[in-house]
Amino acid sequence: MNFAGLEPGILLPAFAAGLLVLASHVPLGQAVLKRGIVFLDLAIAQIAGLGVVIAHSLGGEDMPWLTQLAAVSAALLGALFLHRMEKLSSTRQEAIIGVTFVAAACLALILMSYDPHGAEHLQDLLVGQILWTTWSSLLPLAAVTALLLATWFGLNWRASSLGFYLMFAVTITASVQVVGIYLVFASLIVPALVSGERLLRGLLIGAAGYALGLTVSGLFDLPSGAAIVLALVAVAGTVAMLKRET
Repeated sequence: MNFAGLEPGILLPAFAAGLLVLASHVPLGQAVLKRGIVFLDLAIAQIAGLGVVIAHSLGGEDMPWLTQLAAVSAALLGALFLHRMEKLSSTRQEAIIGVTFVAAACLALILMSYDPHGAEHLQDLLVGQILWTTWSSLLPLAAVTALLLATWFGLNWRASSLGFYLMFAVTITASVQVVGIYLVFASLIVPALVSGERLLRGLLIGAAGYALGLTVSGLFDLPSGAAIVLALVAVAGTVAMLKRET
């Protein structure tokens, strides 16, 4: 064990990032399960990641504003496309979402094959860099989270199909660059899968998973994103078993 890995200056900002992600992703995840489009988040996250890859391939790696613009634009276009497909063929929406995810992932792989740092970028895209989070870097994520919660609960945009897709795109774009595609998916689906429509329970499950994953990652020097995903699954599975016994 490496107790030096439990550095509060590193783990606390990362945990705060996780709480911000959960604040928006748990209610979104509950809505995704209710709509029956479980893989929407993977598709939108991958499309946002494709936007980042395109920006980097155009020489925008040193221009954060260009990367953000590309990611948000790609995610919004993807959301509008999938919203349109839902209107045209709702019974095949899950299949269309899956095909969109695979196409975006393969296009990103092709573009990254020309980049000497492509493998590194792919790893960042999938598992994120949550341990690199600083307090100042949380401000954009906090702003997006506040906007989502205000429109979700205050303006009731969740009742609008188009509003749901657009909010989903903006929120996923902000979080995927912090925690990566895998953790975005786990944060959306795992707590909501066990908590149902109980928001507080979902948030507590998610918070426990992030805390456990970060602790294990620090103690054993493991990839933080992967450790948190497994911790979320472990916590949710434990809660599910306890529910069955009561």
